[in-house]
Amino acid sequence: MPRREDLQKILIIGAGPIVIGQACEFDYSGTQGAKALRDEGYDVVLVNSNPATIMTDPGLAARTYVEPLEPRTLEAIIEREKPSAILPTLGGQTALNLALALEERGVLKKHGVEMLGARPESIAKAEDRALFKAAMEKIGLTCPRAGTAHSVEEAWKIVEETGFPAILRPSFTMGGSGGGIAKDRSEFEAKVAWALAQSPTCEVLIEESVLGWKEFELEVMRDRADNFIVVCSIENIDPMGVHTGDSITIAPAMTLTDKEYQRLRDAARAVMTEIGVETGGANVQFSVNPANGQFHVIEMNPRVSRSSALASKATGYPIAKIAAKLAVGYTLDELTNDITGTSAAFEPVIDYVVTKWPRFAFEKFPGADNTLGTQMKSVGEAMSIGRTFCESLQKAARSLETARDGLVSLVGRVDYRLLALPKKQRDLAMEAAEVEAPKMPAPPSSEELVAALRAVIPIPTADRLFYVVDAMRAGISPSEIHELTKIDPWFLAQIERIVRAEESIKKGELGPAQLASYKRLGFSDAQLATLSGKTQDEIRATRKKERVVPVYARVDTCAAEFVANTPYMYSTYESESEARADSSKKKVVILGGGPNRIGQGIEFDYCCVHAVQALRELGYETVMVNCNPETVSTDYDTADRLYFEPLTLEDVLAICDEEKPEGVIVQFGGQTPLKLSVPLEKAGVKLLGTTADAIDRAEDRGRFDDLLTKLSLRRPRSGIATGTEEAFRIAEEIGYPVLVRPSYVLGGRAMMIAYSRSELESYIHLAVEAARDAGTQTILVDEFLKDAIEVDVDCVADGKRAVIGGVMQHIEEAGVHSGDSSSVLPPHSLSPEIVLSIEEQTRMLALELGVVGLMNVQFAVKGGDVYILEVNPRASRTVPFVSKATGRPLAKIAAKVMAGRTLDELGATDMEVPRHVAVKQSVFPFSKFPGVDTILGPEMRSTGEVMGIADTFARAFYKSMLSAGLDVRPPENATGKDGAQAKRSVFISVRDDDKPVACIIARRLRAAGYEIVATKGTAAALQRARIPTVVVNKVLDGSPHVVDAIRSGTIAMVVNTTTGAREVKDSYSLRRQTLLMNIPYFTTIPAALAACDALESARGDGGMRVRSLQEWGQ
Repeated sequence: MPRREDLQKILIIGAGPIVIGQACEFDYSGTQGAKALRDEGYDVVLVNSNPATIMTDPGLAARTYVEPLEPRTLEAIIEREKPSAILPTLGGQTALNLALALEERGVLKKHGVEMLGARPESIAKAEDRALFKAAMEKIGLTCPRAGTAHSVEEAWKIVEETGFPAILRPSFTMGGSGGGIAKDRSEFEAKVAWALAQSPTCEVLIEESVLGWKEFELEVMRDRADNFIVVCSIENIDPMGVHTGDSITIAPAMTLTDKEYQRLRDAARAVMTEIGVETGGANVQFSVNPANGQFHVIEMNPRVSRSSALASKATGYPIAKIAAKLAVGYTLDELTNDITGTSAAFEPVIDYVVTKWPRFAFEKFPGADNTLGTQMKSVGEAMSIGRTFCESLQKAARSLETARDGLVSLVGRVDYRLLALPKKQRDLAMEAAEVEAPKMPAPPSSEELVAALRAVIPIPTADRLFYVVDAMRAGISPSEIHELTKIDPWFLAQIERIVRAEESIKKGELGPAQLASYKRLGFSDAQLATLSGKTQDEIRATRKKERVVPVYARVDTCAAEFVANTPYMYSTYESESEARADSSKKKVVILGGGPNRIGQGIEFDYCCVHAVQALRELGYETVMVNCNPETVSTDYDTADRLYFEPLTLEDVLAICDEEKPEGVIVQFGGQTPLKLSVPLEKAGVKLLGTTADAIDRAEDRGRFDDLLTKLSLRRPRSGIATGTEEAFRIAEEIGYPVLVRPSYVLGGRAMMIAYSRSELESYIHLAVEAARDAGTQTILVDEFLKDAIEVDVDCVADGKRAVIGGVMQHIEEAGVHSGDSSSVLPPHSLSPEIVLSIEEQTRMLALELGVVGLMNVQFAVKGGDVYILEVNPRASRTVPFVSKATGRPLAKIAAKVMAGRTLDELGATDMEVPRHVAVKQSVFPFSKFPGVDTILGPEMRSTGEVMGIADTFARAFYKSMLSAGLDVRPPENATGKDGAQAKRSVFISVRDDDKPVACIIARRLRAAGYEIVATKGTAAALQRARIPTVVVNKVLDGSPHVVDAIRSGTIAMVVNTTTGAREVKDSYSLRRQTLLMNIPYFTTIPAALAACDALESARGDGGMRVRSLQEWGQ
């Protein structure tokens, strides 16, 4: 049937901040859906709280709301906009749960709003574990034996029937949040309690174990006419027991027989029909017993899922776009596949292999358990395409940005004997993790290595596949590895081919035929050089001389049965290239950011997409290179030409040889492409924008100090160390506290504040290790400016003039990484004179460095003095936030400047200070890592961000806290779980220096309706100020203590400041319990004062005031 004419305005609900389990793939889905509906002529309204997304660009929808994703706010938007319908199926679990909440509250019925994409009853049937199990039984499909519990007591009764190990699956969660595997009775109760706490409906499925079975998922589409297709089959390399988001996955499925595949296809169709999904995409997951082919349905998602982005990029089939059009009345046979021009009702068939490899960040979370299970822990992923499994797998391994050039050996990098030791047991809620210095034992004997590997490989971890390959190298047979890991023998046989090839390479067998065969197995030049004892340059020269060079095949959706109209390419080593590059066109290559990880996320993809858009406006053909399937930059229609390739020197040079661009942009993809700037220039590739020398001048500490001296600019006292003893000497000269960090690392990796020599001795090994991983020995030791205010500035320069994009004041004081600190634009407490000085110093730095493009400068203000902390002559994480807050697309302006336009030609001048206020708030993944301390410091740990925008700082900060998921409603607006008024108290415990201001905070909170609870020292200060205070023990003083009070549910907020490692460790249980209870927790006085402002602004305000970005920009 044709599109529905009865719909005029459609509200798309986004997914909110990037969190583990719900990442930027939903920006990709939302953007694709918004464009599809806009092109159909609908009036599109969009709401999302995440400013770092393309979908919140003001030009994408008629009206864009960057507002909290919670029912009151959505009702205010619906009341204001009066949409015909909402579309929640492109915004992940967040949008789906929100749509259900609106339905249950009667909001949709009240305003006559239809829900598109999935009916409420379909969502409930798929997401409610009990309803889903009953639905499967109704259509003759089986699920693992299970029961649904709403309490620990109910769970005990169920597990008596299902047995151990028990799989725990909370309802209505994303990324398996709260899920786990209870191996025995000793850990069952605690894990059930955690699962119930994570479920918004306080419901968990207790399921029998099918650990060791194989896991598959089908990405499927169905329309109202009952047309059904499988877009892609996906197979996990890990057996059941590892969340599919954390497993290495392969498309298409490799080890299913045709008969088994058809059975799963038929089952998926039956599931879609029974659940009632008839206007879009869905994901159905199965477990298959490898012994007899028996299968169970594990779950289905009645929406576009994480895997939908992977399936779309793997096949070229735009699932979100098609799903959006199905939601407004079309059927599959009425729509067209853009890549081939064929009907969208044709099932994609691919003649290549796609590998998705998750990216983890356990190094950011000391104390985290790196064992993988049913709760997702990865922060991003890389995808690769090859003609063979081996080629695809090794390309994925080198795409991870973990300094590994393929399936390399970890022997010598890790000690398998230490990995095989049993983990120390501790109370994860009460005991902080110990930071242990690295042990340096003698290398293991071959017997010790084999024994350790046998102990290590059965345990699923982030690096298990590397361990498996090392086990093969050590002589453990594939059959034994299969018995230990349950990884399918077919995968192990392919990996064995790689190991055998390594042996030939070591023997020097590097003739033309052998080189070609190694390349078809995915070996990089770096691997070949290491194994053969040659240099990468020598390997590359030999390859080119022997004409062993990559060609580029096209992703064509239909296995080459139809011509592919879109230039979406991957490299392989065959005879014919399908790239068909036109050297007569002026073109620019943009290098993306690779897999998302902490310190380098969606913000850089936003910049890359804006660069593509800007260069197109100037008439350039744009060539995008990236390996992240979650992103808008890797959509088939974003750039003119797309290469899905690793961001390594070898791969980028090969693309440049093919495309012959006028230049390459490395500034927008973060540290990943930036580190290629010097070798690319040495290879003769022209870089657009800021030169590699200027970048090095800002990154190299010695050269940077010379620059600041030349400009007479101030920086904290500092020194450069190349070893631990030198670091100690410099720290003594500067005086404690000192800020210590390795050079050339991302996201503040291994940065620390040491308040004494003993603290420095405890942590210095982490900095040394991180520096070594970054390919340097340099450790930077800086004076720590205690109680300073940090400031971020983004600017764009053309080499002759610099324009300030925005000045952001951090709300937390110095010591918290800029990526983790809340920040406000414009500054809310700095004097105009200080702000003008900061802007002038930024211009001086930009002109002295010769910046052409974007630059970010970080300052610290102490008293009336301004200090420069660091300069990054590239796109920064804050560019999207500044652009949304000011209405000026900085990345687009910068891209045009890099292409040769001047700021004068573009009409770019310094803007007036905005009349509104925007606040950026960071979001953290601590709930995914039991036993990890939540205290913030100089090492970045956030995965995403939200934005609050309002006419005052207080109101904007309040919105940002709501968007971050913090329950900060004033007491008169808050209710308990039973609907009654909740008792609200605030716990305050601060260091001596903070007690005078703590009195002010306590007075303001009492006036807002809170009671005050404090430990003895803080309580004495408050009582002297005549503030009624309830005294409670510290944890070390024994029960009843503050953690008991938090567990009782009476504490609504915590203000706790500490100094030094000892105090931080002692207060660990306090921070951990606030996380478990989802209680707002403030570790700095400025943040607590801002919270007071926010609460006061919201008092007596039952509604939410909303306004679109387009209106704020007027």
